[in-house]
Amino acid sequence: MVLFCPLASGSRGNALLIGTEKTRVLVDAGISAKALAVRLAELHLSIEDIDAIIVSHEHHDHIAGLKTLALARGIPVIANLKTAQTISSILGECPKFKIFSTGETFEFQDLEITPFSVKHDAVDPVGFAIVTNETKIGIATDLGQVTSSVMAHLSGSKILYVEANHEPSLVAASKRPYIYKERVLSPLGHLSNEACGELLGQIWHPELRHVFLAHLSSECNHPHIALRVIQGALGEKKESFDLAIAWQDKISAPIQT
Repeated sequence: MVLFCPLASGSRGNALLIGTEKTRVLVDAGISAKALAVRLAELHLSIEDIDAIIVSHEHHDHIAGLKTLALARGIPVIANLKTAQTISSILGECPKFKIFSTGETFEFQDLEITPFSVKHDAVDPVGFAIVTNETKIGIATDLGQVTSSVMAHLSGSKILYVEANHEPSLVAASKRPYIYKERVLSPLGHLSNEACGELLGQIWHPELRHVFLAHLSSECNHPHIALRVIQGALGEKKESFDLAIAWQDKISAPIQT
């Protein structure tokens, strides 16, 4: 059994759950412990059920819950060295870390995890390819461009969680400061709907079953725009798998395989 459920996705906080019969981990913990507890309860789980928190990078919307979860509750944090050092500096205290090397596969209980580099304005940001019970899960958010490495690591996934952050015309038309627009649209920023659609079209395969569109901007995107653009890029391929939005303020529909 594999359980996959986005708990929160967007600039106000990110967290997703991966569970097996032996292991339950969070990938990022960017909302409060209280909010996480409420959302886990919808899945009949609690904070005490979480074995570890795997962190993609140190931005606030990915680590906001660590002060309680890691420091007060003592849940181990799995991160690369640069990210761990930065988190410790931000928190003013060192959580219980398990350190991985970006690009090297490691095991955590019954999960085989490969962290891979992504282009983003953080110290050492990563995506993850996670394999368990013959199911491969690909996770890539907070990246400004798709590299050959990103495509290679996501290829063959049965479940994908990928960024569709913005529609460029909405970024340009927004009232956000120019420095924000420049950052979002840069190669170290966030992935557009069109770029997400191109990525999915390139790595699509017949065994792909579920895709979540993640980290949608509340101001510079909209679920129906993201779905329209990405479905248009996929053509007939979109009929072969479930395409869903990863929501900010509620859990998304859980996947069990």
